[in-house]
Amino acid sequence: MNTGLQFDIEKLTRYLTAHVPGFQGPLSVEKFVGGQSNPTFLLKARSGSYVLRRQPPGMLLKSAHAVDREFRMLTALGQTPVPVARAFHLCEDRDVIGSMFYVMSFEDGRIFWNPALPEVPVGERGAIYDALLGTMAALHDVDVEAVGLADYGRPGNYFARQIDVWTKQYRAAQTDVLESIEALIAWLPAHCPVEAGKPSLVHGDFRIDNLIFTRGSSQVRAVLDWELSTLGNPLADLAYFCMCLRLPPNGHIAGLEGLNRAELGVPDEAAIIEQYCRLRSIASIENWNFYLAFSFFRLAAIAQGVKKRALGGNASNDKARQVGEMAGALAKMGVDLI
Repeated sequence: MNTGLQFDIEKLTRYLTAHVPGFQGPLSVEKFVGGQSNPTFLLKARSGSYVLRRQPPGMLLKSAHAVDREFRMLTALGQTPVPVARAFHLCEDRDVIGSMFYVMSFEDGRIFWNPALPEVPVGERGAIYDALLGTMAALHDVDVEAVGLADYGRPGNYFARQIDVWTKQYRAAQTDVLESIEALIAWLPAHCPVEAGKPSLVHGDFRIDNLIFTRGSSQVRAVLDWELSTLGNPLADLAYFCMCLRLPPNGHIAGLEGLNRAELGVPDEAAIIEQYCRLRSIASIENWNFYLAFSFFRLAAIAQGVKKRALGGNASNDKARQVGEMAGALAKMGVDLI
């Protein structure tokens, strides 16, 4: 375990015993492998298994690592068809383990780190993608007023707002000049589509490895990692998912670049878009390359933030420096679309 992320297990045990109904120690803690933002831990206790998500210690960028927002989202979605873990408790007292955290249920199942699904028979891979897209559509169809999330995001043009937010986040984490990112920062605001319709819940990091699937089934058991969730344009999730599939197969986020999707038994980008539109009764999607280019820009800005934390010795994963170096390559892929 990274020594910068250790905490007092006995103190945590006493706190959870007092605040999580039914919790009983003794407690053991194991950090999950993977993830660059909010460190996540498996808690094993006499009363069962739990998951703890915390903010990383140290100085943080404004609005980043908002585990309290994640907790609010999980609590709200617990009353909807969207599959999520059960939210048990949010701790805002940073004296307990050194930063804000929350505890949720441990959902056992399968996580697919490779969208080519090599561990799944070819004939069953399409069903995995069907379930994934069905879950995405269900999220975007949630009545935000009914679940108490009408104020979960700011009003106005979602993409204009996001471009501004991620430009500022990038500037705050900038370590050198990347011409490809500068090109996107100049191009995106000038080509931002006009918003239409009511805002939807947006996950913000909707990719296949952020879903848990039921063992022996294509059913989605839980959607994970809600740190970037907000209210906005649902096409952001669809474009981000498709953007991830455009990445190289051997990258930190595995994609399908250069692979024959028909031979793999997984849908191509056109089929994914068509199915999503069918699920949500959308006639067509215009300005698709804008949405993809924005997705590359945002992921590049996130990677730059990881790099900044790594240089400051405050990253949650030992591979953070490697992830941070992806920023330029991601931005270049976005520039190629414009």
